[in-house]
Amino acid sequence: MQHDKNQYIIKISCPATSGIVASVTSFLADHHCYISEMAQFDDEVSGTFFMRAVFRFNEGFAGDIAAIEQGFVDIAGKFDMTWELHDSARPMRVLLMVSKYDHCFTDLLYRRQKGELDMEITAVVSNHLDLRPMAEREGIRFIYLPVTKDTKAQQEAELMKIVDETKTELVVLARYMQILSDDLCKQLSGRAINIHHSFLPGFKGAKPYHQAYERGVKLIGATAHYVTADLDEGPIIEQEVQRVDHTYAPEDLVTVGRDTETVALSKAVKYHTQHRVFLNHDKTVIFR
Repeated sequence: MQHDKNQYIIKISCPATSGIVASVTSFLADHHCYISEMAQFDDEVSGTFFMRAVFRFNEGFAGDIAAIEQGFVDIAGKFDMTWELHDSARPMRVLLMVSKYDHCFTDLLYRRQKGELDMEITAVVSNHLDLRPMAEREGIRFIYLPVTKDTKAQQEAELMKIVDETKTELVVLARYMQILSDDLCKQLSGRAINIHHSFLPGFKGAKPYHQAYERGVKLIGATAHYVTADLDEGPIIEQEVQRVDHTYAPEDLVTVGRDTETVALSKAVKYHTQHRVFLNHDKTVIFR
């Protein structure tokens, strides 16, 4: 993927009040910046204002992004902002976690290769060895961390060590079939995405698609969400659905399910790596 070396993204959230947009845009203009994209949302329920802007330095001007960061501190303090500034030229560092299912893993690798996902894969971590050849074929470091009841805490500590050592910014559970502990979920809060099959009703446990067949579902769906201690109930980033009917055998539902899972997960990863997602308590704000 080609990168614009003169493009930056600023994300802002703060208590809603007047003057925020004017202050931010004036600040960037005073520093010889051109805003090429901007989105904002005022959540009247929580009283929170969200804003994302993409900007670049004006042509012929040798911009100083460090001066932008330093100077923006005063504005952030004035409005009690939580803010981030990102360089679009730097891909996000992403660690993938897998087990035996390969469809989400394969899809993410393909989209990365085609330039749809701007990410640098720091490692692939798995509790099984099935997908090791696939990772190594792509030249990606594969780390085997088998998990048992007795080794779970130790292996999760090792995982966090890997995350820290590789400077991983996002962890993606690409059908990683292992429940994370509450402590690990807290450590990865806001930076770990999971994909989960979702039906109406929500079938849990083994063979959810077979359960769906027995109940005659009419919709197959998948939900990509941030990982929290509440199993499969974290803030939702993306959802996909596809209509089915009585002609679909359980194997057909599995096939449809694979498609919805890959699409939902890839979109969620894309939104996150492009810094389009804001956490809003148990929900998300996403500027597509």
